[in-house]
Amino acid sequence: MFEIPILKSFIHRFKALTVIGILLLGINIYAQKPDFNISKDLLLVQFDCKTDIDDLHTAAGLRTLLHHPDYKDLNYFAIAGTYGVQEGLYVPPNELMKLAFGINWANAHNKRDKSIKQVVNKVEKTIKRGGSVWVAEAGQSDFTADWVQKLVETNQYLNVKEKIHVVQHSDWNESVTEPIKLKYAQSITDYHKIADGNAVGNGTPGLKSDGIVNWESKLNDNHLTLVWNTAIRLGNQYNGKEGRYINESVAEGGLDFSDLSEVCYILNLMTIKDADDFFTYFKVD
Repeated sequence: MFEIPILKSFIHRFKALTVIGILLLGINIYAQKPDFNISKDLLLVQFDCKTDIDDLHTAAGLRTLLHHPDYKDLNYFAIAGTYGVQEGLYVPPNELMKLAFGINWANAHNKRDKSIKQVVNKVEKTIKRGGSVWVAEAGQSDFTADWVQKLVETNQYLNVKEKIHVVQHSDWNESVTEPIKLKYAQSITDYHKIADGNAVGNGTPGLKSDGIVNWESKLNDNHLTLVWNTAIRLGNQYNGKEGRYINESVAEGGLDFSDLSEVCYILNLMTIKDADDFFTYFKVD
């Protein structure tokens, strides 16, 4: 998928960067602000699902957000299996993805090429309507690099930095993205790096809890309750199993939908403090 000849210019560019240029790039990444237009923009939420089970909880969190009246018309698409080069087993999310998003998701784990085509098609339609695309990287940027490259191949005059915005919150996610693909995504798109959503008090919603969150009393909706119960059941089923990452917070009865911090950033919901505050904000009466 990722053609080496196409990337030669990017490799040379990055070898030629000075220390000052690299520092300035880092400053720009952190300084950018979101400007999501709900009337015409597209939100892509890309779940790696390998090997942490946090993406299961994040999918349930996204479904909760989409239930809110303010976001009922939000144009979104979810993709599972957008992992990078990390080792370990996949966390099968299909049951949850179908329940949470119906047909509005793609399975990049089993059908990567088809998923890339689906995303490129949606992106092209969005841009033709005058909209922009916002990517919440609930994982690595390998998949982003692949579909952006395909987009550029057929839209050579597209201003990618103006139209494609990528948001990442995790240093670890960047560390297990194929380096050339990470540099490609960072250089060609409008790449935003925000503070880690696993922590509270750093300016980003901290959506990982070490204790039990009383979410059920706030979600007075049968479907959302089923979505969260499914996410929690599957999370407990795969957490730390067969060499997968052990999410200690979840093992102790907590929740981890830390990757949703990127969606909160994109939608200007940064005043949400933590997991409990999230459910209070999206409480269903």
